[in-house]
Amino acid sequence: MKNSVIKGFVAIAIFALLILTGCSNDDDALRESATTDNIDMLEAMSDEEDGFKRVLKPRTFSFPLDHGPHPDYKTEWWYVTGNLETEQGRRFGYQLTLFRVGLVADTAVRESAWGSSEVYMGHFALTDHKNSQFHSFERFSRAALGLAGAQSSNENQPFKVWLEQWRIEGSANEFLPLTLNATAENVSIAFTLNSDKPIVLQGDRGLSQKSADPGNASYYYSMTHMPTHGTITIDGESFTVDGNSWLDREWSTSALGENQAGWDWFALQLSDGRDLMFYRLRNKDGSTDPFSTGSLVAADGTVTRLTRDDVKLTIEDKWQSPKTQTAYPIHWRLQLAKYNLDLSVKAIQPNQEMLLSVQYWEGAVD
Repeated sequence: MKNSVIKGFVAIAIFALLILTGCSNDDDALRESATTDNIDMLEAMSDEEDGFKRVLKPRTFSFPLDHGPHPDYKTEWWYVTGNLETEQGRRFGYQLTLFRVGLVADTAVRESAWGSSEVYMGHFALTDHKNSQFHSFERFSRAALGLAGAQSSNENQPFKVWLEQWRIEGSANEFLPLTLNATAENVSIAFTLNSDKPIVLQGDRGLSQKSADPGNASYYYSMTHMPTHGTITIDGESFTVDGNSWLDREWSTSALGENQAGWDWFALQLSDGRDLMFYRLRNKDGSTDPFSTGSLVAADGTVTRLTRDDVKLTIEDKWQSPKTQTAYPIHWRLQLAKYNLDLSVKAIQPNQEMLLSVQYWEGAVD
């Protein structure tokens, strides 16, 4: 497909305990941008985590139960991104991600009300294309005193994952529609999301293998096309917006091989109704790992699994951050010859760098 309209999100990152840390596509720049602590965390990703389960074989997913937490595994996330517009065509991109990280496998109730076996981290970002502004925020909390947590839906409670006032919530005992709410400083969002495609089990029936080592994998599913409506408020001015979002869910205990450095991740919604996910796993020598993979979702929800050999990815342009000096790709050519796709994927603005306690580039693209 040439001259296709694409809207989507791209993330460029290295792994740090499955929480993302910024890098460029150049291996030298990657090493320069990673702190010593981040390198230590990268090495820890390949270690066995005593007491936590590891992802070793495909499983049978159960919904809506699996939308909720999986405390037997060390790390998981609820990752929502989207592209939205006002009726007048003003463009916004957003991200709201809530991470759960297990500290110890023992989930027994603590004597202290402050005691917790897990912590939550949240990332919230908004791209305001008209003003070429990018807002990014972060917060942390232990899962105690109602400050943060996650729950599955059942007849007595709705699905919910929250970090203080940052929330992703279901309705009654149903997962959909989802409501998203987040406020930080001068920016807030309030959205309602539905889905017009079936859930996509990524990889091998939902098992996403990241390297050859047993257990270096995650359980991974997506909702790739979620009609979205709501309100964005910036500096007291509110905008009614519509568009589409994408939800990714993963949980695991370890995912990296010792030679792997990170990934470039694409989530693209095409004008012909297809959705494309592809992640390129980068090795420390700059090569593409053979476990790089993705999926092509047809308009009717039919899923075709993609391998590394199905996708040719070429960097066309980069942007150097004036704050971190990291050089990030911001324009790619993504080719799938077998599926008649030849895509130019370009950031709607260069600066969409997440300058948080962990740094990475993630943003809206056309």
